[in-house]
Amino acid sequence: MSTAVIFQIQSFLILSLMTVGVYLRRKRSVHIKVMGTTIVWDILLVLQIELNRGAIIKASKAVTNAMMLNIHVSIAVLTVLFYFAMIYTGRRFLNGDNSVRPLHKKLGWTTWTLRILTFATSFWAVTPQ
Repeated sequence: MSTAVIFQIQSFLILSLMTVGVYLRRKRSVHIKVMGTTIVWDILLVLQIELNRGAIIKASKAVTNAMMLNIHVSIAVLTVLFYFAMIYTGRRFLNGDNSVRPLHKKLGWTTWTLRILTFATSFWAVTPQ
């Protein structure tokens, strides 16, 4: 089994786990554990891809890369940035700042959508040109 297939399987499992976390958003303690696991696993997946493929060096050659790879990398980076925003707003919400709830909700749906797009574009980003 190639590393590309292993990465795709992990990506699917991460997206599935994230979807479970979204579904369980009203069960706060479970939601926090599931989403924390999802975020850590996804960042570890990015690290695996970097160590295996040298993804940062490839991504830095945006001018010569296929457009789909550039789109995929952009969405993936945005997803990780949104993870940090989710952690920040989630911690504030958990500490009793209910004013951040609408922002956390909007960021959450956006992050979930970005993760779906990351998964979808990964199929075109890994195909040989």
